[in-house]
This record gives sequence, structure tokens and C-alpha cells, in this order.
Amino acid sequence: MFKSRLGIALLMAAALPAGVHADNTIEKGDTSRVYDIDEVVIIDQPKEAFRLRQQPLSSTSFNGAQLQSLNVQDVRQLSAFVPSFAMPEYGSRYTSSIYMRGIGSRVYSPAVGIYVDGMPVLCRSAFNFHVYDVDRVDVLHGPQGTLYGMNTEGGLMRLYSRSPFQYQGTDVKFSLGTRFLRKVEASHYERLNDRTAFSLAGFYGGQNGFFRNQFDGGRADLINEFGGKGRLLWHPTGRLAFDFMADYQYTRQNGFPYGQLVTEDEIAAAPITSPLYGLKAGTQSPDQNRQSNYRRNILNTGAGIKYTGNGFDVNSMTSWQYLHDYMLMDIDYRPQDFLHLIQRQHGNILSEELSVKSRNGSRWHWTFGAFGSYQWLKTSAPVYFDKDMNAFLSKTITDYAYNGILNSMARGIAQGMIARGMSKEAAEAAARALAAANIARTGGVNIDMAMDPVPGLFRTPTFNLGVYHESNIDLTPHLTATLGLRYDYSHVAIDYETSARVALQEHVFGVNISPVITSRLNRHEHDHFNQLLPKVGLTYRLPNGSNVYATWSKGYRAGGYNFEMFSDVLQTETAKAAKAARADLDIAHDEAYYERIAKTIEYKPETSWNYEAGAHLNLLDNQLHLDLSAYYMQIRNQQLSVMAGNYGFGRVMTNAGRSHSCGLEATLRGGALDNRLAYAVSYGLTSARFDEYTDSVAGGGTIDYKDKRVPFVPQHTLGASADYRIDVDPAALLDPSSRFHLCSVTVGMNLSALGKIYWDEQNTVSQNFYAVLGAHADADFGPLHINLWVRNLTDTKYDTFAVQSAATGKRYTFAQQGNPFQLGVDFRLHF
Repeated sequence: MFKSRLGIALLMAAALPAGVHADNTIEKGDTSRVYDIDEVVIIDQPKEAFRLRQQPLSSTSFNGAQLQSLNVQDVRQLSAFVPSFAMPEYGSRYTSSIYMRGIGSRVYSPAVGIYVDGMPVLCRSAFNFHVYDVDRVDVLHGPQGTLYGMNTEGGLMRLYSRSPFQYQGTDVKFSLGTRFLRKVEASHYERLNDRTAFSLAGFYGGQNGFFRNQFDGGRADLINEFGGKGRLLWHPTGRLAFDFMADYQYTRQNGFPYGQLVTEDEIAAAPITSPLYGLKAGTQSPDQNRQSNYRRNILNTGAGIKYTGNGFDVNSMTSWQYLHDYMLMDIDYRPQDFLHLIQRQHGNILSEELSVKSRNGSRWHWTFGAFGSYQWLKTSAPVYFDKDMNAFLSKTITDYAYNGILNSMARGIAQGMIARGMSKEAAEAAARALAAANIARTGGVNIDMAMDPVPGLFRTPTFNLGVYHESNIDLTPHLTATLGLRYDYSHVAIDYETSARVALQEHVFGVNISPVITSRLNRHEHDHFNQLLPKVGLTYRLPNGSNVYATWSKGYRAGGYNFEMFSDVLQTETAKAAKAARADLDIAHDEAYYERIAKTIEYKPETSWNYEAGAHLNLLDNQLHLDLSAYYMQIRNQQLSVMAGNYGFGRVMTNAGRSHSCGLEATLRGGALDNRLAYAVSYGLTSARFDEYTDSVAGGGTIDYKDKRVPFVPQHTLGASADYRIDVDPAALLDPSSRFHLCSVTVGMNLSALGKIYWDEQNTVSQNFYAVLGAHADADFGPLHINLWVRNLTDTKYDTFAVQSAATGKRYTFAQQGNPFQLGVDFRLHF
């Protein structure tokens, strides 16, 4: 904690004289002004009428220079510099947990949408991808349902690639760092003529990882990945433009390096024979008998068409997304051989969006549009019950049978002893001893239970349709009203085929029987949801370009079906049947049973009413930009990812009755010292609590989570960066004979901080506020840049994620530690 505070103090001291965020490009002729990214990076907006800071919403933007300064390689690393936004680095590329303004999800329906070059990324397993060749990133805070539909209830992230019409040449980047970080990126941008341009890019990245699996000494988070993408821009006429793009990425990695989180109390109570004895409190290194791993192929393709009419623009985006992946996970996360999962996904998504936007100088700016998508997703997810799990189940059922026989025999013997005058206490003790001796003499009770792997094949097609309109009406020269409405319809379905088989070897009083219990589930379920998503906003423009705003809007996430918890359902069913089985049994399922299953696996849509007020201020003669916002969200049926109730074999999406989230966001950015210093600070305060939420607990009863904080949501987010440029010889750029002459050196620091974060609904396990400090020094040799960087400079210890599991019969907490200190260097060459 001392190191974290020291990091904060150092960075704040460096930033105090001026300010923060390299997302502002300052023209050399005007060093007194800070420009918005919107003004410098030209991006075509097919839906919005105004630039981001002129709209009634909170947003954060990054340009290419800032992404390089922060050494961002995927959106998880960027999230720490956005207020009220968290996308932690943990698990694998499969895991794409995004939380914004107190809502989010680890499975199924996301709460934050992602668009790349106008193309929606709809599969949650493809959210976590390698970021390169990016010119700008926008993060829009709060519901964006009117223009972008469902699953943007928390916000929206938009990424834009460099345009070969605006940028030409070849870029090569080579990176090397500790833990054998290695990365190569190459991009070529060429403008063939005034009508045609193209770009090609490719990358390879890898790292040996930070953590070792104590079970076999292997690297628990090793990763290798590569990919390539191409883009063709063609403007056959002055009115018509085409944009074709394709991006392929392959990932192969060891993943889920979760270690047991041990408390000081557990260590103090551990006997000398316990594996916990002598450990240091906190998260231990991963120790799994099966090394979890993940492989993924993703291909995102899109075709954009734009027609510029007289006073209007028509935009179309057609996309196809392909996913094929494989995951092996040691579900119990322990060195014992209890459970493991092998999951394969095969998916295709086809989407089309058509929008028409006004382009005129009138008081009414309007947008109409329609969106449709269809997703085919097939998931094969067998759960394997390994030898230690079968041993645990055998002991459980043996103890159940033995104690039932013992108690029954003891009651009859005790009654006779009491009738002969013996006291009740003495009779019960003597009866139990006599009954135990009789059981042993007659052969005892022993039941071996072997549960076969539980196969699972799940098809979950999803259809979505949306139509929308938004108007921005200038009521006065300074006041603009925003009115929006969207109708969103979704049809969800599940076809599931799964089964369980349990073989019993029962030895009771010398009698041996071998019953086999089987259960098969095969069913189709479907449902549909529709919502109207309104939005009302007011924006008042001040004379210096600043504005204040207020908005009211509705957010929405569609419902659906769980399928990761079927092994838990089947295990519960077969275990209950095994207690009374005396012969082979094929469990029958009637219509009422399937109806109960449908209610068990479904989760409801989540809706929210959102109230927000804020300001975009240009201060000190436009030298500083300050963005402020305050929000309040009333959430109904909040979707939560929890472990399956009985055994914790899988994750389940469930609904809390009511909750709320409120908070403050602030971003300050500016420049000083004749454009040599650029700085930014962002802060978010989030209070997300349950208002009505009860859940059942094992053994019966309920638990009330009222007023508990929503898990996985950081209460505070703090991001800061400061870069100072030292000019060495800028005139050398004009001298052809000194092409690689040192022109300038830029030194900078950045800080990302999160916390407090609770990991469970009961708020018993948490991560305190922590800060991670980074630094870099970039030498500009004209076409060549050499950047030396450090991450986690103070080697702060923290957990990025934690989960509780009772798969082994006892509840444990497992967590993944954050990445420790890392040093690296980048070489970037443009020619």
C-alpha cells in the first residue's frame, strides 16, 4: 500500500504545474490552445450530428499518440484510464468482463458494446482482442440504446483504424521486454490515386508470462498470437464511397492462473500438517493438476457503403463475424483431480445496419436507421468428473447410507434399553456402539460411485432487430434538444442435448449390487423480448465553446438462457436418485420437469432508467478541457454472474430484483510550457448497491443482500498521465543528410488505480484500492522512435479477479494476481 501511495504522490507532483492527457494535438502556430481529438482526427460519424463534446453525454477519447504513450496493446489496458470503467486483465482472451457505471457481466449478455471502424463486435468471446493500427478510441459512458441498441446499457467503445487516404507509408514496430515479451507489428498504407487507397497490417505477439503453475513448474499464462488485416477504400464518385475490411486473429495461451486466496485467520488456525501452514497471507501461486489453456480463431469482416446526397448521408454496414475456439479449464483450480471442462465454440454472426443522417445547416438535425443481426452459436462443453471427485461423491453417498442405517438400528435398540430402565443418554450411546458393531459384523456399508463425463451440446441462435430515430433541434442559438427513440426486438432460443451416467458398486451387509443411473435431457426452448428505448436531452452552449447538458434515457440488456450449469443440474438429480437406487434406473422427465428446467436456466432482461447531468468546459482561454458528469441509474432485474447453486460446477446468469448505481466522473486535460507538456487526469466514483435481492443457500433458507455493494465494480477509478518533450534539434528534420538525427526526447509517467472491489455478493472478499505506476522515455530520431517503458514501476501487489468455488465439497476463494514489474523497449520505424 505504501508503494501505491508513493506512486500517486510522484505522479501528482509531476502533473501539478500544468495538467493531463496527450489526447490533444496542438498546432505549432497556436501553443495557447488545446484541441479536441475530434478536431484533429477526422472520423466520419454515420449516426451522430455533433462531435462528442458537443453531445449530451460523458465520453473519453484517445488518439494514436496517447495509445503509444500508454503502451496500450488491448482494450483492457486502456480501461484503467477511463472513469467508472473496468475491464481487468485476467483469465484469457476468452474472458471479456467489462463493467461501466456499476453494471457489467462475465458471461452472456455484455453491458458495453464495441464497434471497430463502424462494424459491431457482437460475440462476447471476441471482445478481448489485440489492438494495433488504431488511430483513435472513443468511450461513450452510459446507455447508448437509442442509436446502438441493446447491450450498450453501460456504454460503448469505438475503435478507428488509420485511413490510408490520410496517412501513407510503412510502419514497423518491434518490442522486447522482460518475461520474454516479444512483438512485431507491420503496417503499410498507400493511396493509389484520389479515389482508391488501401492498407495491410500484420502482427505477432508472445510472452512467457508472469506466473508458474506450482503443480508442474510450467508457465501458467504463456501466450502466443498472430493476425493480419486489410482494408480497401474506394470512392468511385464524389458521392459514393466503399470501405471493405477484414481482420483475422489467432490466439494460443495458457490461461486462468488462479491461486488460492488465503486469509491470516486460515493460516493461524492451520495445523502443522496442513498445506496452509507457514504460508504468507494473500493470493498464492497457481497450483492446478491440469494446465488450463485457450485457443481462438476470430475473423471480422465488413463492407461499408456511404452515399452523400443533397442534404443527407446514407450509410450501410454489412458484417460477418466468425469464431472458432477451444478451452480446457481445471474447474476446481486445485492440485487434486476433481473436475475439468473442455469447451468448444463455433459461431457465425451476420449483421446489417442502414442509417440516413441529415447534413445541412438547418435547426433540425435528424437520423433514421435500422439494424438487424443473426447469430448462430454451437457450444460443446463436456464436464469431466475425475478420480478425486468420484472419490468425494463415493464417500458422501456411503456416509449418507451408513448413517441412515446406523440411526435406524440405533433407535430400535435404544428404545429397548430405555424400556429396561436405562437413561436416555446412556441408551443412545450404547445403542449406537452396538449398531455400529452389528453393521461391521455383517459386512459393513461401502458404495463406490463413478460419474461419467457429462456431455453437453448447446445451440443458442439469437435474432435482433432494431429501428431508431434521433433528432437534435436547435430551440435557440444556444439551446439544443435531443429526442431519440428505438424499438428493439430480440428472439433467443436454446437447443440442448446433455446426459449423465452414474455407475454404483454397492456393498451393504455382504450383498453386492451394481445399479446404473442415467438421465438424458433434450429440449428446445425459446423466448422473445422487446423494448422501447427513449432518450431526452438538453444541451446549452456557452460563448467560449463550452456547454452544459442533462439527459434522461433507458438502458436495456436482453434476457436469455444459461447452459454452463447443466452439469450442476444433472449432478444434483443423479446424486439424489443414487441414494435410493437398488437397480438400474433411467430417470424419466415429464413436461412439468422440463418447465422447471426452463425456469431454472432462463434469465430475465435487465432495464434501467438513467439520469445524467454534466458539462464540457473550455477553461483558461482554451488551455484546459474539463469534463464533468453526475449520474443516477435505477436498475431492474440486474443480471449477475454467479456460480451454480449446488456444487458450483458452472457459472449462471441470475437476476437481482432491484439495484441502483450513482456516481461522479471528471476528466481534465491540457497542455503547457509552449506545447512541451501534455497531461490528463480522470476520476470516477461509483456507488452500486442492491436494493432488493435475496438468494437461496445450501441446506435451505435465504440470504438478503440488501444494501450490499454489487460485486466486481470498483468504487474508485483513477487514471493520470503526463508527458514532457525535450527538444534537442527539431531543425534536423529539414536536413536530408541528418535523417536519423535525434530531434527530441519525451519522458512521461502514467498512473492507473482501482478499488475498493468486492468479489462476492455478501461483500466478504475484496481488493482494496491500489495504484499501478508506469513510465516511458521516447527518443525521436525522425522516422525512428525508440521508446523505453516500465509497467508497475513500484511492483504493487493486487488481485485483478477472484471467484469462490465449492466444487471440492469445501468453499475456497481463488484469485489472479495482477502483473508485477515489467521493463521493455519499442522500436518504431516509418518509411
